[in-house]
Amino acid sequence: MSLVPVPDPAADDEPLGDDAEFGETGGRMSFLEHLDELRKRLLISVGALLGGFLAAFAVISYIFEFIMRPLQEILPEGGRLVYTEPTEAFFLYIKIAALAGLVLAIPIILYQMWRFVAPGLYAREKKFAIPFVFFATVFFVGGALFSHYMLFPWAWTFLAGFTTDYMEFFPRIQPAFSLYVKLLLACGIVFQMPTVVFFLARVGAVTPGFLVRNTKYAILLIFIFAAVLTPTGDPVVLTLMAAPMVALYGFSIAIAWAVQPRRDD
Repeated sequence: MSLVPVPDPAADDEPLGDDAEFGETGGRMSFLEHLDELRKRLLISVGALLGGFLAAFAVISYIFEFIMRPLQEILPEGGRLVYTEPTEAFFLYIKIAALAGLVLAIPIILYQMWRFVAPGLYAREKKFAIPFVFFATVFFVGGALFSHYMLFPWAWTFLAGFTTDYMEFFPRIQPAFSLYVKLLLACGIVFQMPTVVFFLARVGAVTPGFLVRNTKYAILLIFIFAAVLTPTGDPVVLTLMAAPMVALYGFSIAIAWAVQPRRDD
């Protein structure tokens, strides 16, 4: 009788147990242990956000000009952004630093999200931590840049185009920046579609066939979502918002086909 242990081929599919890659011991966690883990991840994320905020505030003048110059250039000749409250401009600097700090901290925040859900994943699924963080960061920054260089200028031009002999456009900095942030964060989230599909397809939750069969419904939902996100009602801005979402959906189908589990996996 052999005393040599026989490897279990299903060992890689165990969601629990030691996880050498993450350097922590798995196992069933109690409710309090889950809360403690959540607290730990939140503290690290908040620390990363604070660090990003301080780094951004150190160069706030450059970031301020990067954001505000396009707004100024689109205004009618001689137009300027104004503020009417004593603290409005100061808090604008704070909010811009916070937004830039969020962008800088995104990789760490996403990694902490992954670490929180990792104990419930199979061993083979935990290997996608680095790709998940990398692609989620790239697509978020890509969405933010798309909003900054394309979507927001179009929306801002539309909104500034109602000047008449009876009305002149003198936008306040606070509402203008709020619109900028809403569109930037919306694009950053929308551009996560390929990353989400990558993970769902890899774990078998969606298939490329399912995505293809439901393309017409997806396009309808995309245009509805774009209409909700775009505050102008301008069909050009709406289409500009929906077009990359449709392209990302097509790209997501290709990703699902490439990473779907094979029978010989």
